[in-house]
Amino acid sequence: MSRHPEVKWAERNDKVYLTVVLPDAKNSKVNLDPEGVFTFSATAGSDNLYELKLDLHDKVNVEESKINVGVRNIFCVLEKSEKKWWSKLLRGDAKAPHYVKVDWDKWVDEDDDTGRPAGLDLGGMDFSKFGDMGGMGGSDEFDDSDDELDEEVDKPEDKADDKVVGEGVAAKAKVESLQSL
Repeated sequence: MSRHPEVKWAERNDKVYLTVVLPDAKNSKVNLDPEGVFTFSATAGSDNLYELKLDLHDKVNVEESKINVGVRNIFCVLEKSEKKWWSKLLRGDAKAPHYVKVDWDKWVDEDDDTGRPAGLDLGGMDFSKFGDMGGMGGSDEFDDSDDELDEEVDKPEDKADDKVVGEGVAAKAKVESLQSL
């Protein structure tokens, strides 16, 4: 009986990223059909057989697609036949199998696929709503003014006072550093 490896996926307008997570895979066989059928088989561990067949949502361009068999995983960049977003990875109305998961490291929302710099990876997080969090944005509640720094501070003249002030400053700094954790 064969097992199913974990598969992570993400997409762009023109391609789908598939990562078959199977460390130390041996005798890997990957096949991609233009109709969108992706098959994989390999052995790993104590010669356990892993097999996979995915009926992708739409057709792919086999000639332009790339497959890289690595030590820890098999990484595939599948070029779509038509540049359009898919509503899901697999054909049919059934829910995706439990071993097929979203690759959040590569995920980009359809609205965000507009030429973001290649090195910038925000993990698909949407920061646009952060200003709407109660009391967290646009508020003068945390004013960064330096008004307090304009006041002069008298130095203590007695050595005993220096020690008390020094200990108070050290204690305050320790409390502030603990609060920042």
